[in-house]
Amino acid sequence: MQEEDGWWDLPGGGLDWGASPQKDIAREIQEEMSLEITSVADRPSYFYTNSKPSKVNPERSIWYAYVVYETQLKSFDFLPSTECTAIKFVDKNTLPGENVHKQVTDLMEVFNSSNHAR
Repeated sequence: MQEEDGWWDLPGGGLDWGASPQKDIAREIQEEMSLEITSVADRPSYFYTNSKPSKVNPERSIWYAYVVYETQLKSFDFLPSTECTAIKFVDKNTLPGENVHKQVTDLMEVFNSSNHAR
């Protein structure tokens, strides 16, 4: 998804306390893109980490964990929001060359389409 600042990122966010990933994935995608989820896998397909310099102390890093679940949508009737201005399905060959967050390129490095339903 493309954010207001023009950067491409993955949809998602943090889990609410006590909520399941399946519930919060549906909530995040609804909030960000107004898309309805029909199913979310029981287990994650990918888990990876990366780090970014801390804004408070640039000499330290903050580590992020990304847990990616295979998700099916009811339709692609996307509505722009303040969090997301465009959506695009990509693979390693069609990933935009500029303004792509590292977590997107990290996922492309481990993504294997043969592991997923079509």
